[in-house]
Amino acid sequence: MILDLQELGPADRQNYLQHAIAPRPICFASTIDKAGNVNLSPFSFFNLFSTTPPVVIFSPSRRVRDNSTKHSLQNVLEVPEVVINIVDYDMVQQVSLASCDYPKEVNEFVKAGFTPQPATLVQPPMVQESKVKMECRVLEVQSLGAQGGAGNLVLCEVLRMHIDEALLDENKKIDQRRLHHVARLGGDWYCRVDESNLFKVEKPNVKLGIGVDALPESIRNSNILTGNNLGQLSNVHEMPVIDPAFHDDRLQHIFQYYAINPADMETELHTYAKELLDAGKVREAWQVLLAMS
Repeated sequence: MILDLQELGPADRQNYLQHAIAPRPICFASTIDKAGNVNLSPFSFFNLFSTTPPVVIFSPSRRVRDNSTKHSLQNVLEVPEVVINIVDYDMVQQVSLASCDYPKEVNEFVKAGFTPQPATLVQPPMVQESKVKMECRVLEVQSLGAQGGAGNLVLCEVLRMHIDEALLDENKKIDQRRLHHVARLGGDWYCRVDESNLFKVEKPNVKLGIGVDALPESIRNSNILTGNNLGQLSNVHEMPVIDPAFHDDRLQHIFQYYAINPADMETELHTYAKELLDAGKVREAWQVLLAMS
């Protein structure tokens, strides 16, 4: 299916984009107007865009149904300050409740059952239940249009972070396994980040990876090794060579039982290499694959 977005209505555009561009982190923004009215609302059009200076951006879009603007946007235009409270699984149902379009004079802290906590540098309160809170100064608000669905980019400089010490490791850094982020998908869908779905991808070396194009043809065109596997093998800075000291019982078994049939041997070697790569054992996988050379 091919879609020309200019030919879709705003609701359909929103549906396709929000389902496809996901998961999205959630900015749970507390703001305040000049009269002291506090607003608390979640936004999934949100991310980190700079660390020096530390800048995050969220976008309270104009409502599709009636083209009205959200109280959070109105507030930051009056008082250019915001606290961004990071959402985790323990609070997601209350966060969803806070997204209701309550009248401006209604305090979502009260409606959603959150505890306001005084900030130290800005006027809007923090959400005590959030495990990571960022006090921000609004640098700029950039309108992307005047129609329903148009975004308003709120550029925020992070001045101070508050981090629950239970999230920290022995080096006082956030342990990713302890912060169970919640991210927004399309429609009613969300996803939860925890140890059951976390995985690591080794970053490229400071030296250049050899690249998929440098892999031997039999490896590059394997029917068993996946694109991810090829990416792992290609992220070495020089072509590996056979290590005479490498010994592996399963490798010896493959040579013993499949030596008379090179095609079957290659299948078995690639299958074993894939298992090693899926377990993150790149060096061992290379030794298995080089055994046929």
